Amino acid sequence: MKDFVSKASQKLPKLSREQVESLIEDLAAEYEQLDSIVESLPSGLIIVDTQWHLALTNKAAERLIPFSIRPSDTRAESLPVWSLIDDENLASFLENCARKNSSHEDAEFSFAKDSSVKFVSVSVIPLVRKSDISGTVISVSDITEKRQQEIILHRMESLASLTSLAASVAHEIKNPLGAISIHIQLMQKAIKKARESDGMLPDPKFMENYLAVVNEEIDALNKIVLDFLFAVRPVQSAPVLSDPDGQVEKFASFCRPDAENRRIKLTLHLAKKGERLLIDEKLFREVLMNLTQNAFSAIEERFEKKDGGEFVIESFTKNDRYFLTLADNGSGMDEQTASRIFEPYYTTKANGTGLGLTTVYKIIKEFQGDIDVKSVKGHGTVFSIVLPLPQKKTLLIESQPGEKE
Repeated sequence: MKDFVSKASQKLPKLSREQVESLIEDLAAEYEQLDSIVESLPSGLIIVDTQWHLALTNKAAERLIPFSIRPSDTRAESLPVWSLIDDENLASFLENCARKNSSHEDAEFSFAKDSSVKFVSVSVIPLVRKSDISGTVISVSDITEKRQQEIILHRMESLASLTSLAASVAHEIKNPLGAISIHIQLMQKAIKKARESDGMLPDPKFMENYLAVVNEEIDALNKIVLDFLFAVRPVQSAPVLSDPDGQVEKFASFCRPDAENRRIKLTLHLAKKGERLLIDEKLFREVLMNLTQNAFSAIEERFEKKDGGEFVIESFTKNDRYFLTLADNGSGMDEQTASRIFEPYYTTKANGTGLGLTTVYKIIKEFQGDIDVKSVKGHGTVFSIVLPLPQKKTLLIESQPGEKE
């Protein structure tokens, strides 16, 4: 088609009117076919000029990307493409590509709508015409099913580990059941013996002692079952691609007045690289809340609302992982306590439930991450969270105007 147009344009002055009309019809048919192919693509396609103004888009792009101004709207012609998009992260990504003149980049984004979440992969590549860059091609792929399959696979792996946990619970249940059985048999024998002799029941205290033991063992069984149910109950999460540092900043703004009231110095050292994690924002905030409240309590215990308390939140990225540390200089924990704090119902507080840090542990595992704690009695505690980055951003060598692709 390219050679045909080139040759036809050279001979255009020599063509008759009928031949020109025939040529135009052929070109229109060819254009219609190409337009049908573009519209039929399962991937979204957005083409912009050198000023990043919209030149072409297909139906898949409009289906996959939330537009605040539809591409068919006349206003879209005079605005850069990021101004048309109703998603802050994607709009910032495209604007940064334009600002840095970066024409080879990939990134993933998520869009929440009602109760569902859509995941897309966006690629930015140069549009080359006659060896010069004449614009940019933005390709959008739907990876929702892929991400959901990864989440399901992770949950299935977690369920597989319940086999050994169930075996441990079965072993724990055997001892209380054995004690209950023995004491019930003793009561049955005592009652049978009394009926066969004078018909007088044993001394009330005798019966009460046995029943007290039975009740204690039933309570122990109930606790074992409750702990088991809490351990196996899945976390109800709705993960989206979110900037964790942005979430930390919002949370810090929320709890800073409380820190000042308790005379605690709250400091942030965040990477702010714009990396996004596959997390549930509400659950991530719950993790921050639990760890922060524990830190504030430990600081108050040591400093008794006097100056000197410090709480530092720091983040950085390394080897496709996101690291977040929350450190305090509070009362700290001994080694034995630190080794058990993530266990259900384990608490050192008089009015604590023992479920807060267990919940934190379960949420981080749901995010496919890890959490660790280091503490020194009388000096402070550091919680370290490691979460995987869903996709490392791919940066290729940028093409310069005039270079041949």
